[in-house]
Amino acid sequence: MTTTAAARQPRTAPVARASRRPVYLRFALLLLFVVVFLLPIYVLLVTSFKPLTEADPSQAWSLPRVWTTEAWRVAWEKLRPGIANSFLLTIPGSLLSAALGAMNGFVLSKWRFPGADVVFTLFLFGMFIPYQGVMIPLVQLMVNLNVYGGIPGLVLAHVVYGIPICTLIFRNYYATIPDELMEAARVDGAGMLRTFWSIVIPVSGPAFAVVVIWQFTSLWNDFLFAVFLTGPSSWPTTVMLNNIAGAQTVPYSQQMAAAILASVPTMLVYVLLGRFFMRGLMAGALKG
Repeated sequence: MTTTAAARQPRTAPVARASRRPVYLRFALLLLFVVVFLLPIYVLLVTSFKPLTEADPSQAWSLPRVWTTEAWRVAWEKLRPGIANSFLLTIPGSLLSAALGAMNGFVLSKWRFPGADVVFTLFLFGMFIPYQGVMIPLVQLMVNLNVYGGIPGLVLAHVVYGIPICTLIFRNYYATIPDELMEAARVDGAGMLRTFWSIVIPVSGPAFAVVVIWQFTSLWNDFLFAVFLTGPSSWPTTVMLNNIAGAQTVPYSQQMAAAILASVPTMLVYVLLGRFFMRGLMAGALKG
């Protein structure tokens, strides 16, 4: 019996080693992807701490001989007005988009009316209209509404343009809420607004997280609407970031520092709300 067990032992060892090879291969492949992904971040960080005399594409991979934070100071001074304008744009724009999307999604999924599917289809058409196709009439509309050139007009444009995707996200999410909850609320005498506020809103956290992340990122990274619909005093971060490039010489260190500063708010939003993001996106995949 002991001889048989000893004879079998060498046979299982190669099988165990062979089964580990795919694990090591996947780990090595993932590590390669991480390195490739982090290379641009390395260049950003290293270049941002270089003086202008060392910030050159030929020395992009080398560490700075003289470490300095001068580029960060200059980048912050140039970006500070744009960052403030971006927060004035993204915070109300994201909250308004989430509120309108939640109301539209609730009505189109749980408080349906004749023709709701047609209205929802018309909403979805708005997702496929390119920015460039509406730019001229949009400018004319803003001029007629007397909101052209400032942050309120830019907020209005993004909120209206974000209604289709926000409605789609909330409608798919609310489709997973059991209809029995709506029926129980009606039996208890709750109307549409009471049902929406007391039953639907408390369970809408993941959908709100998805919409806020989506709209915050879209508004923060917007460049085309910002250039066409705002003036110099209302330019957000993206326009200010573009203006940092010099006419004759490019201040690479200042550009890299400014790029990192401009990306910090969106990264913080993903860190704070990221755990709800996939949950909210996948909620409507099972039903609706």
